[in-house]
Amino acid sequence: MEKKTAFIGHRHIFDRNLRERLYNAVEQEIENGCQCFTMGTHGDFDKEALSVCRELRQKYKDIKIEVVITSFAQIKPIVDHDEIFGDEVYKPYEDVETTMYEIEETHFKKKITESNKQMIDTCDTLICYVDENYKYASGALTAYKYAKKKGLRIVNLNS
Repeated sequence: MEKKTAFIGHRHIFDRNLRERLYNAVEQEIENGCQCFTMGTHGDFDKEALSVCRELRQKYKDIKIEVVITSFAQIKPIVDHDEIFGDEVYKPYEDVETTMYEIEETHFKKKITESNKQMIDTCDTLICYVDENYKYASGALTAYKYAKKKGLRIVNLNS
């Protein structure tokens, strides 16, 4: 079975040095034999993880990137501004695989949490950016605690 790493993090990131630590953590996972990386689409950490994985795919051609969406609206093409041709010119995930878990019946406020749990259930390692002392309700913290309970190997980049 191939090794798989998931990414979970807070919606907003204020750490200017995170990208370098994230890059190094992902590269370390690749060197340890991981070839599949999966992340969501709803926050700064997800976007940064996708960007780093895309960048590293230039160096490590055989890595697989999977983006977990919570709504089909996230993959609708944007039509060219030139209405005459109406060509589809932008699909945000055309260079990666997309997955949507069976969450159609889940209340919209719980879809991200449920997707995170299912993503964690399929992985060996979690690379995250989570403040364990966060005072407010946080989907990232909930997912982190779930991964801990499941016994996943966790690399927390929060410093």
